[in-house]
Amino acid sequence: MRLNIALAALAATVAFASPAGAQVVSSTAQAEARGTILQPLTLNRVQDLDFGTILVDPLGGGGSVTIDADDGSRSVTGGVAEVGVNGGQRAIFSGAGPANDTVDLVLSQPAGGLLYRDATTSLAGVLVLDQGGSTTRTMDSLGAYSVGVGGTFTIAATQGAGVYAADFDLTANYQ
Repeated sequence: MRLNIALAALAATVAFASPAGAQVVSSTAQAEARGTILQPLTLNRVQDLDFGTILVDPLGGGGSVTIDADDGSRSVTGGVAEVGVNGGQRAIFSGAGPANDTVDLVLSQPAGGLLYRDATTSLAGVLVLDQGGSTTRTMDSLGAYSVGVGGTFTIAATQGAGVYAADFDLTANYQ
């Protein structure tokens, strides 16, 4: 019996004297990996904005000419008269992108809001987008959208004759 007690004591000493095995604790978390691939937006000029041919009455005090951004119709005020040779037209742009997606539009006015005949002769005005000036468009189910641009320019009674022009930009960005 002494032998059994000695062996038991020896076993207990070994059990307490040996280092305890490290307990392994693990944790797992899950995350999602993803990316969005966009197809390039397109925006193309279909036609330029043209205020048409007009006549200014030097005794009429000047006036203005307007091209409607929604339907392209032209109207004049004051001493400005329409001439039938060129009735004007709105600018039209067409674009494409992912179906039913939305784009933001940025219309950059001509430099200083002016149309120039030469370095010293200009007309002041403002350009506008169709749909009440809305700066967003939603592409249709085929991914197409269009934008009309019109505007109004003021013409002085003493405005010099000639062709007045300036460039403007329309930019479409993903919303």
